[in-house]
Amino acid sequence: MLPEWKDRIRHWIKTLERELYEPLGTIDLDGFCTYEQLSYEDAMKGDFRSMPVGTAWGKQWEYAWLKGKIVVPERAAGKTIVMDLLPGGEATLFVDGEEFGTRRAEWVRKAHHYICDQVLTRNAKAGESFDLVIEAYAGQYFPNEDGCCTGPVRPEDEWVDDNETIHTVIGNSTFGIWHEEAYQLFMDVKFLTDMLKEVEEDSLLAARIEEALQQFTLNVDFEQPREARIRDYVKAREALKPVMSLHNGTLAPEFYAIGNAHIDICWLWPYRETERKIARTFAQQIRLMDMYPDYKFIQSQPEAYMICKKLYPKLYARIKEKIKAGQWIAEGSMWVEPDTNMSGGEALIRQLLYGKKFYQEEFGVDCKLLWLPDTFGYSAALPQILRGCGVVYLTTQKIFWTYNGSDRFPYHYFTWQGMDGSQITSFLHMDYTSDTTPDVVIRRFKDRVQRQGLGRFLLPYGYGDGGGGPARDYIENVIREKDIQGVPRVRFAEPNKLFEDCEKDCETGEGIKPTYVGELYFQCHRGTYTTQCAIKKYNRQSEVAMREAELWSVLAMDKQAYPLKELGEAWKILLRNQFHDILPGSAIARVYDDAKEWYQNMLKDVAALDQSAKRALVKDSLSGMTCFNSLSWQRKHLTKVNDQWVQVTVPEMGYSACADVKKTPDQAVACELKGEIIVVNNGLIRAEFNQKGEIIRLTDLESGIERVSNPANCLKMYKDTPRMFDAWDIDSMYDMSPVELDGESKLTVLEQDAWRVTLLLERKVSNSSWRQEIVIEAESRQITFRTHADWQEKHRLLKVAFPTGVHAEDAENEIQFGYVKRPTHRSRKYDADRFEVCNHRYTALHDEKGGAAVLNDCKYGVSMMGDEIGLTLLRAAKAPDPYADIGEHDFTYAYYVWNGAFVDSGVVQKGYELNVPVTEMQGESDSISLMHVDQSNIIVESVKAAEDGSGDVIVRLYEAYHAQTKAKVKFNVPVKEFWCTDMLENKQNKLESAACACDTCIELEFHPFEVKTVRIVR
Repeated sequence: MLPEWKDRIRHWIKTLERELYEPLGTIDLDGFCTYEQLSYEDAMKGDFRSMPVGTAWGKQWEYAWLKGKIVVPERAAGKTIVMDLLPGGEATLFVDGEEFGTRRAEWVRKAHHYICDQVLTRNAKAGESFDLVIEAYAGQYFPNEDGCCTGPVRPEDEWVDDNETIHTVIGNSTFGIWHEEAYQLFMDVKFLTDMLKEVEEDSLLAARIEEALQQFTLNVDFEQPREARIRDYVKAREALKPVMSLHNGTLAPEFYAIGNAHIDICWLWPYRETERKIARTFAQQIRLMDMYPDYKFIQSQPEAYMICKKLYPKLYARIKEKIKAGQWIAEGSMWVEPDTNMSGGEALIRQLLYGKKFYQEEFGVDCKLLWLPDTFGYSAALPQILRGCGVVYLTTQKIFWTYNGSDRFPYHYFTWQGMDGSQITSFLHMDYTSDTTPDVVIRRFKDRVQRQGLGRFLLPYGYGDGGGGPARDYIENVIREKDIQGVPRVRFAEPNKLFEDCEKDCETGEGIKPTYVGELYFQCHRGTYTTQCAIKKYNRQSEVAMREAELWSVLAMDKQAYPLKELGEAWKILLRNQFHDILPGSAIARVYDDAKEWYQNMLKDVAALDQSAKRALVKDSLSGMTCFNSLSWQRKHLTKVNDQWVQVTVPEMGYSACADVKKTPDQAVACELKGEIIVVNNGLIRAEFNQKGEIIRLTDLESGIERVSNPANCLKMYKDTPRMFDAWDIDSMYDMSPVELDGESKLTVLEQDAWRVTLLLERKVSNSSWRQEIVIEAESRQITFRTHADWQEKHRLLKVAFPTGVHAEDAENEIQFGYVKRPTHRSRKYDADRFEVCNHRYTALHDEKGGAAVLNDCKYGVSMMGDEIGLTLLRAAKAPDPYADIGEHDFTYAYYVWNGAFVDSGVVQKGYELNVPVTEMQGESDSISLMHVDQSNIIVESVKAAEDGSGDVIVRLYEAYHAQTKAKVKFNVPVKEFWCTDMLENKQNKLESAACACDTCIELEFHPFEVKTVRIVR
């Protein structure tokens, strides 16, 4: 096309866009500002005062309630009336007292998207009036260059949190006529110009489009009165019909388009703003459904629905109507869209248990799809968990984020096989807030990685995170893409339809579904395993607290009612906090202020339930002490009696008074000072420590093998300034910028007893201080490091290194219900990309005769290189929270060594023991054990009452060491029936008692890493 035609078309389109909206008058606004979260009714009692154009308002976190009146003038009779609102920020709109929609966020891409959806009436009557109310959010500042990062921060660049700064101003809000004829023509010509970006330049189709666009400029004369212009728009659109009606070919790919709004439960705004985002977005999308009966929209999180139900019940009722009509798709399965790396296995099951239960009870929907478009990688345990909860499909997209030049994932539609062999059908699309313009749709298919056997694609589209979901343009484009030559066929469809049709393609041989085995590791956002470490600790503590409270409440069921409702509510708080921008540490500071308060209140409530149950199990006594062990193996517990350490044996999953007491160990722990070196020997291991608290030698006295190859418990600090996404990322070259740690340090003997020796390390670490108690107990191969850090760093990363002396090509990193193996080398691209990975309670290196593991109580980030395990302890990101992690922290890690095969190492048990302490309560009791498992590799993860309130008991067990196993499980309580169930507690098959001396014993066969759920009818 000649340049003069290109520029002519550009001018015509630009002018046409100005024709969409004809302002009629200004909306005068009265208002007031508040920090309170007000209902509409309470806000209407506020002190409204005139806030004319130019009024500055909006300190950080502040809201303005504004109201104005719109009266239709005579000349607008019969017209479509819309609004162009400029309240000064993203806003929830109410018209005539009802939730109306949204004034979209400031980053919306096209100006008319602020107007086109704000339809007050399509057939105005002269004198008709509308009462408009706006709840606008002023927002807040956070450091943000490109992708929530800061780059290097000079001392003079430090951000100061200023709550007095005014953030915004009242603009000129207007109402006016929406010219639908101009809009439809605009959509046609914009559609064709977008097509030209991607169709072959010398094709016949391109020539036809160019001719049509040229003719459009000849058919439309803007320099005439409006009514004449509108007639031209109608004629011009008619002239475009031949090219807009060109039909697609037989092999055109098919796209399944689903509107979505991706509302983060929290991110760059606090939870209370999410509550408003939900109202404004949901109301907006319902009005679009009214306008477009074929349009479909998905919303995936029960937490969001619960907000709407509580705060906006009328709106919620309308949503339920749209769900019944098939326009609003209630799918997603989990309570929120969580992080799946750090969330515990039981927590992921509860995401599905409570999520699916909500969908079923509220909407009559049995969810089959896990919708997780924005989560930062997917645990290899997930396929088994999904299958166990009746979920058969997974869709996501973030795995394709390879902005650091990573190894691109090879499939879109595939079978994902998890670590236990379970399989889930998966589809990876390429964006979750996509546009629907034809150039975007064409590129989506051109850029696919799976070139053969795939003719269908999922297209989630719409503004997310406060943008309000799809605007009209998005839907109008889909309508035009139903069947037009040169563009994939696009139709409104729910995601499950895509999966069903892809399955049919595979059955007929037209489709291919490859299999991918192992975790879906995300090759970015590795810093999320560490950032906001206090939240990580709260998460681990909360998961343990829920486990404890449920078990002891089951054991106390004969004495008091099981607190089913209270525990369920506590779980939902924990599940909310596992959202993929809360637990990973990628939100603003205010989010963590709120989350810490939620955790603290939840832990307080759960502790009360735990204590109530335990109190019901013991007899009041001023002299006695009862020890409680919730783990499924007998434990040796050190406690003090008359100020002396003694060892108490506590039964598995039970409790006992301090009766089985061992006063002296078989071999006392010895401590010797050799100059500045401190030597500790307990008969099993001999450790030498320097003044930095580093283990310079560790000898296994049974085998004679040295279990460190270089100083261990060695702190290593690095400069850590990600090029993008401060809180999210650790760049691969971080280890090329070490920071010298030459501050003063002192190691002394704090405690010396036959049962344990404690060393005290006091050290300066860069600008931070470090206090550590190093504990070695009798009869133990573990060295424990109880740490207090006052962290005062900027763009720094701190690791603790343990060079194990073990040669192994892979390390075992614990994940939910087992472990994954990851490389200790950087041989190929995908190996090198996994330079920082997630672990739960342990990471281990071993050969066939022994090994070593680093345990932790709240640290998820870890690296392995050669024989070294590097546990990531702290980071100091600057965006979006410039003060992330600054302050005091307490955490514990440990180094554990063993001889023999990994399956007999006890590493899993040691990891649990570090996280789940034996607890004590004053009072007498008998020695009680709920159950006994005869195979050490079978772990009881949870014991709880059934969700249906029947009084049945649910027991969840799993195989932890990748070993096929038959195990006998004996219950020490009366049992009527045993049932194997799915993870949602639905009975599947009845279990017969095993060939034992009692009828409360069952035999279970586990394949490697298998999870089993048993229902006990008492």
